[in-house]
Amino acid sequence: MRNESYASAATDDDIVNTLRRPLDFIRWGATVFNETGLSFGHGTDNAVDEAAHLVLHALSLGHDLPDVYLQGTLLEPERRAIVALLRDRIETRKPAAYLTGTAWFAGLPFSVDERVIIPRSPIAELIRDGFQPWLAWRDPLAILDLCTGCGAIAIACADVFPEARVVASDASRDALAVAETNKQRHDSGPQVELFEADLFDGLPPQTFDLIVTNPPYVSREESASLAAEYQHEPGFAFHGDQHDLSLLTKLLLQATNFLSEDGLLVMEVGARSYELEVRHPDLPITWVELQHGGIGVGVLEAEDLAAWVAAQASEA
Repeated sequence: MRNESYASAATDDDIVNTLRRPLDFIRWGATVFNETGLSFGHGTDNAVDEAAHLVLHALSLGHDLPDVYLQGTLLEPERRAIVALLRDRIETRKPAAYLTGTAWFAGLPFSVDERVIIPRSPIAELIRDGFQPWLAWRDPLAILDLCTGCGAIAIACADVFPEARVVASDASRDALAVAETNKQRHDSGPQVELFEADLFDGLPPQTFDLIVTNPPYVSREESASLAAEYQHEPGFAFHGDQHDLSLLTKLLLQATNFLSEDGLLVMEVGARSYELEVRHPDLPITWVELQHGGIGVGVLEAEDLAAWVAAQASEA
């Protein structure tokens, strides 16, 4: 049972009339976030960073603000705006990205709302590194972001590979509407094309030098057991209406038809990497050792994947 201290029991007037500096509100917000048992993981992983993110957003200030500004005295309207936003985070349990309307991915800002899952894939690390050393000498001219959501992976890839044509697909029309907003936000123009497709079903015949995907891989049961913050995200983006690994297996079997001969498939399956290895012990996947956190990002060469798919067909 949580203990309610003065911090969480104080009225808005108490807070506004007592606290004066941004630093004070970050400290108070972090205390109350911890007291009320909020869950993090949508851009921050702790109460202090979450509170700082929301306080700075309420003040229309960037995260690169010099620390001296955190000591400044705030006007009453500013203080009330901060309290309102922090209260909203506590009372609704909505992730901060939905409250601010923006999530950051691979160093870029993306518009998000409850039509899309909040982008936080560790694939961002690979994008920033140009998928090296995995791509090696290859320069991808055609890239597919399968299950694009808000379009973050596709647009980040377009930023890193400006000469590449990037296709972003999703089964959700709502998600594609948000992705279109982000296309306009980043002025991606014709470089990024959006398609409605259920995995590969719905894509016109074509091949890609690089396929990147963060597909639904959490089971329906696992999704329902997640913290309240995650329940605000579209469940379909978590589980794809699946109870097992069938969606991931289908993706692997179909991907070879859309990869160029020397193409590369990069996919995130999170903690289900162990189950995937148990189900398919001969799958020629290499798990990436991530430097900035996260698990379950694997890479497969087109040639190896094609041989595996052929072996599956011969055993059927």
